[in-house]
Amino acid sequence: MHIDSARELKAELRARASDELVALAAPSGVASIGISVLGRGANGPRYGVAVRYSGPRGDALLGRARELAGTSAGSEVDVRDVGRVVALSLPTENTAPTEDRTWSAATLRRRVRPLHPGLSIAHRDVTAGTLGGFVTVTGSDGVYVLSNNHVLADSDRGALDDPVLQPGPADRGTAGDRVGRLARAVALEAGGGNTVDAAIALLEGVSSADDDQIDATYPCGRLVGTAEPDDEVAVEKVGRTTGWTTGRITAIELDDVAVEYPVGVVSFDGQIEITGTTSAFSAGGDSGSLVYRPDTREAVGLLFAGSERGGDNGTGLTFCNPIALVLDALGATLVR
Repeated sequence: MHIDSARELKAELRARASDELVALAAPSGVASIGISVLGRGANGPRYGVAVRYSGPRGDALLGRARELAGTSAGSEVDVRDVGRVVALSLPTENTAPTEDRTWSAATLRRRVRPLHPGLSIAHRDVTAGTLGGFVTVTGSDGVYVLSNNHVLADSDRGALDDPVLQPGPADRGTAGDRVGRLARAVALEAGGGNTVDAAIALLEGVSSADDDQIDATYPCGRLVGTAEPDDEVAVEKVGRTTGWTTGRITAIELDDVAVEYPVGVVSFDGQIEITGTTSAFSAGGDSGSLVYRPDTREAVGLLFAGSERGGDNGTGLTFCNPIALVLDALGATLVR
């Protein structure tokens, strides 16, 4: 199916069938409806419709979604039970580092200077998340750290100028590990319609993008720009908990992704979904990681949440904000 056809079908399903599909998936309901990325065919990428839910009614959902989509598109409807979807700042473990490799998870949890992408970082009242990358802001001479609102701003509970630590508190970060202060966060709206979970912290003692206090290098080299995710499925990321991982985009433009935060459930539209290539793409503590294409070294998204299940080999799925929306909301430009 062409992406334009998939978008039309998605819109039709949302308009005609959302209430019905939610009822079928009761008690938890449909998590989201979006565009499924089905791989590549002879004429380029193939797309379908993605339905994500939590509950025991998968067969009923799949059958009804295919009926609503029509017989010609029925085989291109992708229905998955994803379980709970949660923001990934809370680490799933807090093990003392034992390895000594730049991109190993153990090393990324240490205090590391110069700062580089993938390191443990957090607001002083948050456990730990990931330093996604570095950005500049129009009108400012400083350099900023990019991550999630729930990592750097404590899910809207933090205040401007609050300290940001590297490593985060869960990795033994203390006031002496302060690297910057909260400068800007995109508010999380409880009523839904959110598109990004994003924030930046102004680095202290860093004068420019060429300062030797930061290193913007990723495992594949420096980023060269940003990309839309609708023509390529292979991605990578470096995160505090799982280190360097590879995956593939399984859905885009997912709407109504309901994510559990410490402050309650927040719903997002227009999101990117990823499954790991050989294992889970992410885990708790990887929030804030920058997701990028390994071939062109272009940024694709900002990782912020994950599901209990729904991915390959019984793993969970990872959810990302499209990077263009993140940068636009913050008025920022990636350092690369």
